[in-house]
Amino acid sequence: MSASSSGAASTLLDAADAGRRTRVRLLIVAMLFAATTINYADRATISIAGPDMAKELGLSPVQMGYVFSAFAWSYVLAQIPGGWLLDRYSVKWVYAAAVALWSGFTLVQGAVGFFSGLTAVVLLFALRLAVGLTEAPVFPANARIVAAWFPTRERGMASAFFNSAQYFATVLFTPLMAWIVHNFGWHHVFTSMGLLGLAFAVVWLRVVDSPKNHPSMNQAERDYIEAGGALLDMDGQSRTGQGDAGRTLRQLLANRMLLGIYIGQYCITVLTYFFLTWFPVYLVKERGLSILQAGFAAVLPALCGFIGGILGGVISDLLLRRGFSLTAARKIPIVGGMLLSMSIIGCNYVQADALVVGLMALAFFGKGIGALGWAVVADTSPRESGGLSGGLFNTFGNTAGITTPIAIGYIVQSTGSFNGALVFVGLNALVACFCYLVVVGEIRRVELKAH
Repeated sequence: MSASSSGAASTLLDAADAGRRTRVRLLIVAMLFAATTINYADRATISIAGPDMAKELGLSPVQMGYVFSAFAWSYVLAQIPGGWLLDRYSVKWVYAAAVALWSGFTLVQGAVGFFSGLTAVVLLFALRLAVGLTEAPVFPANARIVAAWFPTRERGMASAFFNSAQYFATVLFTPLMAWIVHNFGWHHVFTSMGLLGLAFAVVWLRVVDSPKNHPSMNQAERDYIEAGGALLDMDGQSRTGQGDAGRTLRQLLANRMLLGIYIGQYCITVLTYFFLTWFPVYLVKERGLSILQAGFAAVLPALCGFIGGILGGVISDLLLRRGFSLTAARKIPIVGGMLLSMSIIGCNYVQADALVVGLMALAFFGKGIGALGWAVVADTSPRESGGLSGGLFNTFGNTAGITTPIAIGYIVQSTGSFNGALVFVGLNALVACFCYLVVVGEIRRVELKAH
């Protein structure tokens, strides 16, 4: 047989093998997308309810900044313990418990309306803390699940897909929640989202499992993803104790590549938390829209962020298939997207509401393209400690959820406008570019030292 005939036969066999493979991994990433959509919708409930809530409870911009940040305080503090739980126990069950608990706390926030004054504020703050605490394991678990279920060349797209759910949550739920506030009151936003999350936790347990155990997956798909670099096991390869966790954290923090990735993620997440917390207030207070108008105006930037998020994963995986190094395939979309997101500063120099929404849409399109951090986590995390690595990454990133709402609250209160706030957000995107271009270096999987 000639070489050309042999090559053609090999291609036909590969095609036949692809035809026999199941596609369970697509169902798994769809579940991650749905879970992340609910996750971000529950975070954003406070921003949609915020203007009416502030009016009813008499909150100042600084007080609102602290209420907005409450979620992130506990979310950040629980990241490393949450990652440790994922490495020690079943990812499937830890994830389901997290969804059920945060949804329960979201539902209870609807009862804050039965209280008034300081009692209502304290109760709301405490419940937001509880939501942050129970959401903590989810994103490290997402990264671990993608690393287990997807070969390297599909990982960028899979990570970008579930991460883009943060924008889809706004597209789908912001108009819906604004309509609920307008017609029924802000309290009902929390009860409706809480009930949805509780129902999803039941579905999760019925659908999701590790590749090595999933009953709907055939051996052809299992062999394909394993040959491509998938880890196959969603759970950690070792049951580490606290001493081992401490040694692992020290090694992770001493790694220059990871430190650059962590700081870059903090800067990228500043944009996310501006959108999740102050953006509707900006449209109402600075641009004079009603809360219903603001809810619909937020759809276009969110939709562009969603499209950008998918496109970033497509570009990254395409570059990888075209022969670019993993480092270049991840950095090109991240740096390009962050430079584009700096267009948010342009909102300070235009008057027409349509131009403001357009510039915001461009900024979030860029942010979506650059939001490949979780693909980088899946690429770089040690095999035995994916939970801790993802937890540390998310700790740095979501510290922005504490600092951004408060910083913007002080900027708005001291200057009487959002101009300085938009510059603050745009400059963080520039620092993210610096981290990936100067600090990170080559992107590769970290190997932990035994001692």
